[in-house]
Amino acid sequence: MTQTIAPRVRTLVLLLLAAACALLAGAGPVSAHAAVTGSDPGQGAVVDKAPARISLTFSEQVALSDDSLRVLDPEGKRVDTGKPSGVSGTTYAVPLHSGLPDGTYTVAYQVVSADSHPVAGAYTFSIGAPSKTSVSVSGQSADDGIVGWLYGFGRYVSYAGFIVMAGGAAFVLACWRRGSGVRPVQRFVVSGWVALTAATLALLLLRGSFTGSGKVADIFDLSLLGQVLQTKTGAALVSRLLLLAAAALFIAVLFGAYDKREDAQEKRDLTFGLSIGGVVVASGLAASWAMSEHASVGLQAGIAMPVDVLHLLAVAAWLGGLGALLVALYRAPADTPVDRPAVRRFSQVAFGSVLVLIATGTYQSWRQLGSWSAFTDTRYGQLLLAKIGLILVMVGVAWISRRWTGRLAETAPVEATAVREKERVGAGTETAGDVDTAAADDGDAPAEGRGEGDLGTDKHPGTERAAQLARQQAARDAARQKRMRDADPNRFGLRRSVLAEAGIAVVLLAVTTVLTQTEPGRTEQEAKAASSSAASASSDTGASGALTLNMPFDTGGEDGKGIVTIDLDPARVGDNEMHVFVERPNGRAFDIPEVKVEFTLEAKDIGPLPVVPDHIATGHWSANGVQIPMAGDWQVDVTVRTSDIDEVTVSKNAQIG
Repeated sequence: MTQTIAPRVRTLVLLLLAAACALLAGAGPVSAHAAVTGSDPGQGAVVDKAPARISLTFSEQVALSDDSLRVLDPEGKRVDTGKPSGVSGTTYAVPLHSGLPDGTYTVAYQVVSADSHPVAGAYTFSIGAPSKTSVSVSGQSADDGIVGWLYGFGRYVSYAGFIVMAGGAAFVLACWRRGSGVRPVQRFVVSGWVALTAATLALLLLRGSFTGSGKVADIFDLSLLGQVLQTKTGAALVSRLLLLAAAALFIAVLFGAYDKREDAQEKRDLTFGLSIGGVVVASGLAASWAMSEHASVGLQAGIAMPVDVLHLLAVAAWLGGLGALLVALYRAPADTPVDRPAVRRFSQVAFGSVLVLIATGTYQSWRQLGSWSAFTDTRYGQLLLAKIGLILVMVGVAWISRRWTGRLAETAPVEATAVREKERVGAGTETAGDVDTAAADDGDAPAEGRGEGDLGTDKHPGTERAAQLARQQAARDAARQKRMRDADPNRFGLRRSVLAEAGIAVVLLAVTTVLTQTEPGRTEQEAKAASSSAASASSDTGASGALTLNMPFDTGGEDGKGIVTIDLDPARVGDNEMHVFVERPNGRAFDIPEVKVEFTLEAKDIGPLPVVPDHIATGHWSANGVQIPMAGDWQVDVTVRTSDIDEVTVSKNAQIG
């Protein structure tokens, strides 16, 4: 039976890992965690004279570098002077050259939000009148390329390493102390430490390029590494490395002195000391994430950080312990099987961890979402729903594992082992007697006629043969014992249910990693509301009589959601200038394959009058000489195509003329 199980186990694990990788690969570009909520001049604005500076307002504080804000003229030359600096609160500005000529200018920004994630984008404004521009700023930020994917994979490995190391050690100390001497369990915990250490070093090297140029060549730029070490994220990664040195000492004691300790009182004292030390080290490692990511900024940061630490520790105790249990069930030696009390203790630990996860997860959801609508209207909310669904499935499978635990039979294997041990001892005695007899009969001379040297030489082959037979018998006993252990249907059922839990945990960890890299729903909705308010204010106060229409769209495909904005100036009978802007829900401009506009005056049976604007810059299209033949309540239809097959038309009525 076990020979047919192993291939199935390997196949299932490979399929689950492939699903996790596909989830990470299909996660799409990482959303910014700080969004632009305002700008001066505004996106698409036409100003009479050149401004002395441009300013951007973000939803939270950001970190700037010398090239964080760049302003490019129609030919692509930089016209900003000096370094960008903070003006007030979350507003940042960069000065411009004086006397800039008329034309369309591009503002490109690349900053790092307070929760350590890069934010990049671009928009245009015009001086005097719009013009064609040679600038083509891609909507792709530094975290969308190879370096971005490497950084995301490094984050996944670091989370997995922490969970395996901390959870595996907790399983040994709290549930199965005999496991400290089991080689597969030792390798499991040590592999977690190695993975976390390697991933932390890789993240340190990747960080400079990840938040900057995004170039692979910059990964080994030591000057960038020096800059990273001065940031909050760099300090957190260095602190993690120092704590990993303490974790290495903890693991060495756990699998060294602790395993060899035989005195019961000394072992209890050492267990207490290791438990306290392990909690301190694990909490410090968890804090290295909490102090540099989502929990460190925004609402109630002082409460959110310790809650985040508890959340990570609960995840490690549950998922890491589950992995250690899986290793013990499949790889533990036949003479040291994981017993029913150990599985029951882990079941209690897992239950407590789930309760902590529910409490801390509820608080985190409220803090990051802020409203029920954010569950379905934002990417963060959708990923959170997927995570909740996976946790519910895991809890259901865990309940099945708990039932198998209650049925786990230990008495039969133990009694059979005792009987086989007696038989092995008797067989060993008989074998030794047979060997001695064979040794006595072997040879030409009688025993008493041999010299002392000859006696030693003749008996050596017999002794070696006896040892060989004893080893073979021990191997047969171990194999027989393993077959009897694996033949227990309750243990077999427990192994399958724990394997299913572990497979779901792999996918759950992938979803969690993507979730930590996604813009919180509360931030996304606040940025969307601020952008809409700014656009409405611009429309209401326009001195030239320009008309601005904001129309949300959803083509149903990938990157299918967004807002299309139509600016018509002067929105009167005759020639008009039209600008079309396409933004993501978070306010970030992006390109689509095609956008078309039609004007229809149904009252006079005029139209539709088609207009196909020219692409100017990222998310910006323009058309001159748009003819409006008469005043009235015109219907403006905008057709948006986001892919070869995903297309939608949105409409809005407006008084023109």
